[in-house]
Amino acid sequence: MRMNSARGVLSGVILAAALAGCVTVGDQRHLKPVPPKLVASMQAKGMTVADPIVIRVFKEAELEVWKRDASGQYGLLKTYPVCRWSGQLGPKMQEGDRQTPEGFYTVRAGQMNPNSAYYLSFDLGFPNELDRALGRTGSALMIHGACSSSGCFAMTDDGAAELFALAREAIRGGQEGFQVQSFPFRMTPENLAEHRASRHIAFWRNLKEGSDHFEATRRPPKVASCGRRYVFNASPSGPGARFDAQAACPAYTVEAGAAMMVAAKQARDETRVREIVASGRAAVSYTYLDGSMHPSFREILRRSGPARLQALTSGAVEAALAEPKVTPTGTLSAASVPF
Repeated sequence: MRMNSARGVLSGVILAAALAGCVTVGDQRHLKPVPPKLVASMQAKGMTVADPIVIRVFKEAELEVWKRDASGQYGLLKTYPVCRWSGQLGPKMQEGDRQTPEGFYTVRAGQMNPNSAYYLSFDLGFPNELDRALGRTGSALMIHGACSSSGCFAMTDDGAAELFALAREAIRGGQEGFQVQSFPFRMTPENLAEHRASRHIAFWRNLKEGSDHFEATRRPPKVASCGRRYVFNASPSGPGARFDAQAACPAYTVEAGAAMMVAAKQARDETRVREIVASGRAAVSYTYLDGSMHPSFREILRRSGPARLQALTSGAVEAALAEPKVTPTGTLSAASVPF
């Protein structure tokens, strides 16, 4: 207990140092407490404000905060509507493309900005090691307030304040950095089947591996990269071997408990994907103007008038794709059948 307490004090000092010097005098927004209603919800779920968090965010315009409970596993604390994200489904590729990143990121105290131009924010840490290995470029990709996005996940100011408070208290409680898992959509068999014709499907299936590790174990996976892809809960087998995003993966083992649970989940999901495809459900494609927002905000804007709705929103247009045709050789187009 003394060690945990000391670690919490040290983390609090580090956080205070990171936040000092960039805070406008008299501005206390970064010190807003976690709302009492949310604290009560934590207590009912066996959590405290100091327990670690994980953030999962989806381009379905929802953000989830998960928190470790008394069992040591993570439970869903609250789901927030995302006010705005920009770009298309798929990872961020280069500076200026307006793409919101997809992948696994870690946010530490130094990435939290209490004096953000967008109310409050924290930097995702893009590009991570894998992004750099893949030649992806960009900077200042954040989760923030102000409901305005150019490559970020934008929340309402109230939502950003709650997220900042939750992250602040977790770091003060001893969490060195919290994981942010950013996905194009929830990694369900239904979504993977529908998006099977996308050029990003191989990357998304790699993201699903990490999602499966979290959903099967209810713990944030240990994330590394090698062979230009993510690996999860893995350790190199040989002495001196290490993971390098740009090099081929060395022999490695996956934590036994996690491996068994994840394999079982993946087998179930793959069976379901095949059933969906076999049922004749068409793959879909999306043509984007510029990202999207949660339906709740669209309704607010709709009541504000068509001009404002058109100015601030541009949703996805869904179109069914023709099913792949069998060639004279009896094979299917690889682009159409990525499974």
